[in-house]
Amino acid sequence: MSAPQLVVHRDKELMARAAAARLITAVVDAQAARGSASVVLTGGRNGNGLLAALGSSPARDAIDWSRLDLWWGDERFLPEGDPDRNDTQARAALLDAVPLDPARVHTMPVSGGAYGTDADAAAAAYAEELATAARAGGASAEVPAFDVLMLGVGPDTHVASLFPEHPALRETERTVVGVHGAPKPPPTRISLTFRAIRAAREVWLLAAGEDKAEAAATALSGADELRAPAAGAYGLARTLWLLDAAAAAELPRSLYAPA
Repeated sequence: MSAPQLVVHRDKELMARAAAARLITAVVDAQAARGSASVVLTGGRNGNGLLAALGSSPARDAIDWSRLDLWWGDERFLPEGDPDRNDTQARAALLDAVPLDPARVHTMPVSGGAYGTDADAAAAAYAEELATAARAGGASAEVPAFDVLMLGVGPDTHVASLFPEHPALRETERTVVGVHGAPKPPPTRISLTFRAIRAAREVWLLAAGEDKAEAAATALSGADELRAPAAGAYGLARTLWLLDAAAAAELPRSLYAPA
């Protein structure tokens, strides 16, 4: 478990550009060290803002896109191509514009696909895909050693599709679960669990906007992870909170230095 580090930027646009630059550096460093890199994407306005900023960065071509594995932290269990799916939004923001290896883009299963409307079976299949990738890399782990795993922080402190007091927070065996009865639409989702999230080398939590201020303050105050799931998201080597000034408004100034 790594203690959280905080970086606060002036506004959400600057935060997105700075986070994109950090991600480029992290991926390039991982590829130089290990030949490839593995990143877990997040949806929402902050995750998509980061991807759009990465797409417009002149440094984006420093990444060898053919040697990058992309995974998702969660997904709305909707039909393929649905505009509310995280992977649909990610493709529009960046993925369709860069030369990725399609075999290394690991989207979560869709509703109405091979698993029909069974989100639990779809989650089990994604867990097996993670385990297969981990074994191919020579590890006995259940998930690959993600270089960076990104999570948006919701106003209620949820991360991925792990919501406060939801049963998925108590899962200790599985790496991926079907989420039923989510408090925000759609109610059926697929999500990594804390077991998978905490296997990442680095976990980055993204929060921008006034509506995230209370969530950030709660999660960083030592709150219980069942009440504030963002408090339970951390990486093996590094846990990095990337915020704008509005999201950091309720945090003690002593917790961070300006970027």
